[in-house]
Amino acid sequence: MIVRSLGEIEDTERDVKTPNWRSKRIVLAKEGVGFSVHETTIYAGTVNDFWYANHVEAVFVTEGRGELTDKETGEVYPLAPGTLYLLDGNERHQVRAETDIKTVCVFNPPVTGAEVHDADGVYPLIVETA
Repeated sequence: MIVRSLGEIEDTERDVKTPNWRSKRIVLAKEGVGFSVHETTIYAGTVNDFWYANHVEAVFVTEGRGELTDKETGEVYPLAPGTLYLLDGNERHQVRAETDIKTVCVFNPPVTGAEVHDADGVYPLIVETA
C-alpha cells in the first residue's frame, strides 16, 4: 500500500514547475501500477498546447475555469469543476486558463517523472525498468 500526501511531494523531484503550470506527480511508473497520477495546476491567463502522442491522458477538473480546444477538429469545450476530458485518440489540444485550473490527471503508460514536453507538446515514451 502507498499513502502519500501532496505536502510530501511539494518542492521535491516529483513537483515539476514551469511558467504556465505546476504538476505534482503523486504516482509514477516506478510504483509499478500501470498508470501515473498527477495534480496539475494550469495558471490563469496562460495558453498551453499539448499533444500526448505516446500516452492516453484523463483530466478531471476540480477547480477553476477555462476552455479546451481539440486542435484536430476545432471544437471548443468549456472547462469547469466536475468536467473530465479523455484524450483517448492522442489528440493535439490546447488549454486556455481563465482562472487557475486545478486538475487530477491520469496517464497510461505511466510517466517516469523525467519527461519534458518537446516543441510539439509531446512527452517522449520513457519506459521504467525494474
